[in-house]
Amino acid sequence: MCFVFCSFACAGEQKLSYVDLVGRITDLEQVSVLPVPGEKCAQFSSYDRASKYDEATGKYIRWDSNGDGGAVIRMEGDQAVLAEMNGPGCIWRTWSATAGKGHVKIYLDGASEAAVDLAFDDYFSRKFEPFTYPALVYKTAANGFDNYVPMPFQKSCKIIGDKGWGNYYHFTYSNFPAGTQVPTFKRELSAEEKEALGGADRIFAVCNADPAGKRKGEKTVVEKVSVEAGKTAKVLDLTGEQAITAIKMKMDLPASPADRDILRELSLKITWDGDKEPAVWTPLGDFFGSAPGANKYSSLPLGLTADGTWYCYWYMPFKKSALLELTNDGKTKLDVNFEITYAPLTKPIETLGRFHAKWHRDAFPPAEPERAIDWTMLKTEGTGRFCGVMLHVWNPCGDWWGEGDEKFFVDGEKFPSTFGTGSEDYFGYAWSSGRIFFQALHNQPNNENNNKGHLSVNRWQIADNVPFQKSYEGVIEKYFTNKRPTLFSCITYWYQNAGSSDPYKPLPVEERVMASYPSPYTIEGATEFEFMPVLEKTGGNSRSQDMSNFKGKWGYGQQFFWTDTKKGDKLTFKLQVKDAGKYDVIVQLTKANDYGIVQMYMDGEKLGEQVDCYNSEVGLVGELKLGTKELTAGDHKFTVEIAGANEKSNGRYFAGLDYIRLGPVK
Repeated sequence: MCFVFCSFACAGEQKLSYVDLVGRITDLEQVSVLPVPGEKCAQFSSYDRASKYDEATGKYIRWDSNGDGGAVIRMEGDQAVLAEMNGPGCIWRTWSATAGKGHVKIYLDGASEAAVDLAFDDYFSRKFEPFTYPALVYKTAANGFDNYVPMPFQKSCKIIGDKGWGNYYHFTYSNFPAGTQVPTFKRELSAEEKEALGGADRIFAVCNADPAGKRKGEKTVVEKVSVEAGKTAKVLDLTGEQAITAIKMKMDLPASPADRDILRELSLKITWDGDKEPAVWTPLGDFFGSAPGANKYSSLPLGLTADGTWYCYWYMPFKKSALLELTNDGKTKLDVNFEITYAPLTKPIETLGRFHAKWHRDAFPPAEPERAIDWTMLKTEGTGRFCGVMLHVWNPCGDWWGEGDEKFFVDGEKFPSTFGTGSEDYFGYAWSSGRIFFQALHNQPNNENNNKGHLSVNRWQIADNVPFQKSYEGVIEKYFTNKRPTLFSCITYWYQNAGSSDPYKPLPVEERVMASYPSPYTIEGATEFEFMPVLEKTGGNSRSQDMSNFKGKWGYGQQFFWTDTKKGDKLTFKLQVKDAGKYDVIVQLTKANDYGIVQMYMDGEKLGEQVDCYNSEVGLVGELKLGTKELTAGDHKFTVEIAGANEKSNGRYFAGLDYIRLGPVK
């Protein structure tokens, strides 16, 4: 035993082959090993450098800056320095949204010749070895470019982008403790190294079985748990020093959306070694990595298969006991079938953390007011590893919810060692796509109506887990407020030293079920301009705009915002009329100090008089009756023209359009 303990205590003296490193990208057991000093995971990215921390004042400056496309460390002539890292270390993940034809060169360990010198898009094209494995290197169905081929270095790594390299990049990497020996990456791999990558690729491609395979001495128990309404039932009580290696679950569920509340009314609790507080507490459905309801997908640690089997392969070691309980906060008795596998430990329990998974909404926001945009995913103290998150977004107003960057503060950092470029970029895709996609380490299993409604995304950080010695704070920027409404909830997964607690407590069912998710403000019979198809626009720029920070109630909390216009510009919408009849045409507009004078038309005929939308403060004009029209059933054209500008508006001609309403004339 002395030799075994020494091998872990002296982890900084370890020697890792390329095959060893490839093994880590699928090794769910390795992430349970507590980090030793010197371990680090960080990220170089194209985040907007306008975001800074001022050490002199202790303030965060321009913390919501969003020009995240082309920012680099510095320019050296006409070349961009994208990243600089000290070794020993390994790049685990390379990502881009717009990889270009310009070359990206990776220089390792002080060499004058690049270890990789390819057009940036060829890091993802699967044309060049060793970036040819389709489950490790790909473009997602939702537009992100991802490469999970490890690239280790012993002393240093410098990444240079030639002109035309593209926009947006992440290089996520780990540092190993001083003294660790790793090979310097080269594109020409041995047969053994290629086979290791091929094996990882096969595991990534299937993702519905424990990647470790059948373990020596493992046992599986099957339990049918009947839990009465308002009661808690024991699922399993294990004793002794071992690890849960798989949790599978099946139950009869009604069709969506009726399944959603059931999966939130049931909650799973796991307590290790007789601790006072559970390390795992989460609604049952969310535990498996998607929400709300049953959304079939497959990933490395979690998923829901086509036959209705929910699975979890996170490795969960314990020293004395593991108590699994199921609580039913619903109104009817429910039956749930569990299949749980456990096995003897392969590493000393003293070296292993305890698995944590907690669900919350809006817990522990940052204290600094200038960080109000940061939405906390996980905040905890102790020693451990952050391993991933599932984020559930309720976005009933539509529009792109996820402009915000991820930021990871490790061990009290004032400026985060991971600073991303957008929510979808962290989750491995790009450009606010609403497309469903499944990958081993990141997924969008649920997205209603192209981001309007419920959606969920997840990312698992296995080899690129984030070790911490004292504390961890992981946030993601949230641009829309709860009152819009746009609500976030999440479940985070991490390991933490035995005997330490986390700050997250179980939440009442009233906060979990869909009834607690507010509906947007709507006007009966109104058609929102932001949801109407635009048929023609002669000038300016237009988009939907969140209005939740202004006084007044806009339909769905937003307006159609038309900017950079000039006198005479016209914007024409398609207005659908269900039934023929005589209607009062009524509109609601926004007023502000840079808004112009508008004239409106129906099918080319002038409607009412010009409307001056200037006002010193942002607000609603109030419903305006433009006139009465006889309309046929079907499509009509509604046009807004910039007719001029109030003399107080500084020559600007903006327009804000809330809704149009057709009131039947009796």
